[in-house]
Amino acid sequence: MLGIKYPVFQGGMAWVADASLAAAVSNAGGLGLISSINAGTEAVRDEIRKCRELTDKPFGVNIMLQAPNAGEIAQMVIEEGVRILTTGAGSPSPYMQAWKEAGIKVIPVVASVALALKMQAAGADAVVAEGAESGGHVGELHTMPLVPQVVDAVDIPVIAAGGICDGRGAAAAFMLGADAIQVGTRFLSAEECTVHPEYKDKILKASDVSTIVTGKSFGHPVRSLKTPFSRNFAKMENDPATAKEDILSFGSGALRKAVQEGDRNGSYMAGECAGMVKKIEPAKDIVEDLILGAEKVIREVSDRLA
Repeated sequence: MLGIKYPVFQGGMAWVADASLAAAVSNAGGLGLISSINAGTEAVRDEIRKCRELTDKPFGVNIMLQAPNAGEIAQMVIEEGVRILTTGAGSPSPYMQAWKEAGIKVIPVVASVALALKMQAAGADAVVAEGAESGGHVGELHTMPLVPQVVDAVDIPVIAAGGICDGRGAAAAFMLGADAIQVGTRFLSAEECTVHPEYKDKILKASDVSTIVTGKSFGHPVRSLKTPFSRNFAKMENDPATAKEDILSFGSGALRKAVQEGDRNGSYMAGECAGMVKKIEPAKDIVEDLILGAEKVIREVSDRLA
């Protein structure tokens, strides 16, 4: 449907997913994605054009629909001839007709069966079923129970996301019925990922218990690495004496600070599988490890069960 060699999506991570990473993943046979949260509409347009210079393979854009410039981005991707979109944080329904008329494949990220069905009814071409193991904004359901229930409920392809970091996770997702996988955290360690070296270093040093979820009291839970920032945010969030406005002000711009500056007061978003990331390597090696690793695991399990 998308013209890609391998069923591997790179997560459209805000401030992280740029032309460099997207093109590298697409050149490796997967689907690279550019984030729409990247210093404004024209900056995203520039990344799209840069990506076309770096690859002749399919790539897409991830649009956060609650962003103030979401409407501008929605029109700009049509102008730029983008052919694949993933969406999050809102409904794509207001833009769906225009996108479909432009020949764009629309793939919303969902965290429940109800939302998956709603997106299918709205005209989505596929959905990304993302479990709470993932980094960044998360839902309540985890990948293992979420994916098969979404697969059973909808008639469109399902991409599994959340906690998938190697061939074992990929194989598990395919066994749950997913048509493809989306991976974010592991691509933070790609050579072509342009995050600050401190961000990559934190990922490489992470363990199985290195992440924390904050923001639940605001209805917007976010998973990130345990750092002075995230611990302070959690402390403020659980202190009735701290005003909500003060907490939100404290967190403002924190992801950008981590990505661009390696600031200790930044938010280092990452999934629970961060402890499995052990080295910096080309995006091509990551994509191939995911697919070849999955093939190996599936063969071994088939032999054991024969």
